[in-house]
Amino acid sequence: QVQLAESGGGLVQAGGSLRLSCAASGRTLGPTAMAWFRQPPGKERELVAAVSWNDSTYYSESAKGRFTISRGNARNTVHREMNNLKPGDTAVDFCAAGSTGPPTNQYEYRYWGQGTQVTVSS
Repeated sequence: QVQLAESGGGLVQAGGSLRLSCAASGRTLGPTAMAWFRQPPGKERELVAAVSWNDSTYYSESAKGRFTISRGNARNTVHREMNNLKPGDTAVDFCAAGSTGPPTNQYEYRYWGQGTQVTVSS
């Protein structure tokens, strides 16, 4: 069984930066996509960024230019650099892995982390 663990969340002031990391443990994932999703309070879960098995990256409009997703040297890890954070970025952020389909489709992912809270204060 694959388990995902997120780290790096916390409280930050608007304009600040955070770096989230996610590591998969358990059986080998193989060449699958990994992604970050978030769920703001009272809203549905949405894509933030994804990286495909061949390292193509995808970003939501709000993330573009501010966030960067990347794989670690270990292919079962993924990072998310967040710059110029805004109060609207406040959400529970989830790491997802195991998609062999479209990397931007949340329903394609088999494995999910427990979530990490990102809170951006004004």
